[in-house]
Amino acid sequence: MASPEIVTTSSEQETLALGRRLAETLQPGTFVLLHGDLGAGKTAFVRGMAAGLGADPGDVSSPTFVLIQHYKGRVPLTHVDLYRLDSGAAVDDLGLEEMGNGAVVAIEWAERLPRPLDNSVTVKIEDLGGDSRRITVLR
Repeated sequence: MASPEIVTTSSEQETLALGRRLAETLQPGTFVLLHGDLGAGKTAFVRGMAAGLGADPGDVSSPTFVLIQHYKGRVPLTHVDLYRLDSGAAVDDLGLEEMGNGAVVAIEWAERLPRPLDNSVTVKIEDLGGDSRRITVLR
């Protein structure tokens, strides 16, 4: 595993730009495991990823209530939110591994995964107050 990349952003636009830069380096079948408190900026980061994959970032919203959103781009993006799932069995029922076939998969609340996923990048977002965030990317 490479050294973590740690970036401090001072605006939502900078957080989106970091998500975009990361996404531009990803291949289909990659899982992006997002960690951070409620309101930390996970969905904003995914909006940036959408832009980097050729999808419309304006279409991206938190999938908390629908669990899964799909976005078409140069590389398809599947956006999953595990916040409302309280068991590993419920997460297993989603079939996450299969979602990676031909798409990049961004998973919010990835700490709820019952086991690690292969071919994953971990993104930890910490709210530093205001619009500032410390974002750690582990490849």
